[in-house]
Amino acid sequence: MAKIHFGTDGWRGRIAEDYTFDNVRRCAQGFAAYLTAHGQAGADLVVGYDKRFASEHFGAAVAEVLAGNGFRVWLTETATPTPVISYSAVERQAAGAVNITASHNPPWDNGFKVRDEHGAAVAPDGLREIESLIPPIEEVKRMDLEEARAQGRIQIWDPVPAYLTHIQKLVDIAPIKEAGLNILVEPMWGNGSGWFPRILAGGQTRVTEIHNQRNPLFPEMARPEPIPPNVDVALQRTVAGGYDVCLIMDGDADRMGIGDEHGVFVNQLQVYALLAYYLLEIRGERGPIVKTISTTSMLERLGEMYGVPVYQTGVGFKYVGPKMLEVDALIGGEESGGYAFRGSVPERDGILGNLFFLDLMVRTGKSPAQLIAHLYEKLGASYYYDRVDTRFPSEKRPEAKARLDAAHPETLAGLKVADIVTLDGYKYLLEDGGWLLIRFSGTEPIIRVYCETTDKERVQPLLDAGLQLAGLR
Repeated sequence: MAKIHFGTDGWRGRIAEDYTFDNVRRCAQGFAAYLTAHGQAGADLVVGYDKRFASEHFGAAVAEVLAGNGFRVWLTETATPTPVISYSAVERQAAGAVNITASHNPPWDNGFKVRDEHGAAVAPDGLREIESLIPPIEEVKRMDLEEARAQGRIQIWDPVPAYLTHIQKLVDIAPIKEAGLNILVEPMWGNGSGWFPRILAGGQTRVTEIHNQRNPLFPEMARPEPIPPNVDVALQRTVAGGYDVCLIMDGDADRMGIGDEHGVFVNQLQVYALLAYYLLEIRGERGPIVKTISTTSMLERLGEMYGVPVYQTGVGFKYVGPKMLEVDALIGGEESGGYAFRGSVPERDGILGNLFFLDLMVRTGKSPAQLIAHLYEKLGASYYYDRVDTRFPSEKRPEAKARLDAAHPETLAGLKVADIVTLDGYKYLLEDGGWLLIRFSGTEPIIRVYCETTDKERVQPLLDAGLQLAGLR
């Protein structure tokens, strides 16, 4: 019996190897047992899926198991963005949700995400409990899909209208429609296809999509992750087509990216700082900021300037979501390009995040490149970031961890190390206010080395120092 582990955001595996119908059904049974143990027997649940290979069939298998355990299931009628699934859990007053997606993983993977009654990622203790309740396949209860539909145990429905009504309460769409922007949208062959043409139809703004069909092989990119080089084709087309901005979403549309008018990628840390600035300065809102350990120190600077607290968590919305609920955060986010907002659910939303970015452009009259320059002027410094991902077998992690535990460098790339934070990985705080982070991915056999600094020339030396510390050089 395969051991199933819930990482940074649910369980992911290779299709037909460990990600099989039997194992997906086992996960669904574990989630059903978890909800039942917490007094949610017979509650409503939402189930959705992405455009990866056979995702709709895996979604149906999950619905059959949940129905077989006495729950009433709302199964989406088509591939649906993760933020829409999360919002639907609240809108349907459900006990939680399951989404079949591997997000940004390579084409051969699929995944199993769980959400709670707030639409948020289930907290780490809950994930461990779900894991512990996953049974052998022989103990899985299931109900045939057609029989369950006939009995009203499974309802197939369209969650789109309710979500559209919801986001229109959070951002004024009309000025964006009439702004006359020329927008390129890159949904990365995923669930974000069709949303912006629908939302912004009927005005002077023009929307063009690329990679908007279903293709589980994700051609012209290695994976549907909204960072270079996966977005290079979109950035090139931004320049060739004379677009004002490129809006990017990952495969399940919970994460976002931005390309500026010159075809330059606006990195995830810059986007997070701009969205926080937009809420604090342009909209005049106030509230705590929640950030993962791997994202920008620009947020601390903004927190100081606007008098709001900044909370740091481990990587993953299983930490960010609960903290947002605890402190009633204005915004929460992570380095991977996922941001959540007060007034919506405490879950990443690439659709809403991109709409907020468009609103920022319209309200300020500035292009993406001008917004970055304006932000740095406001902060009094420029910030530079990069990340290196290296394949790293899981069996070698203990050796690498022991090496990093024993390492206490006094300097990195010529900068004194002021402190070492081990909240999630190994974060070296540097004398110039920059940082270097080394951590193991929670979703793939990868080790990541990240850095942020106010000196562009220090980026590569810092990354090299991190790779050397981890024993990769």
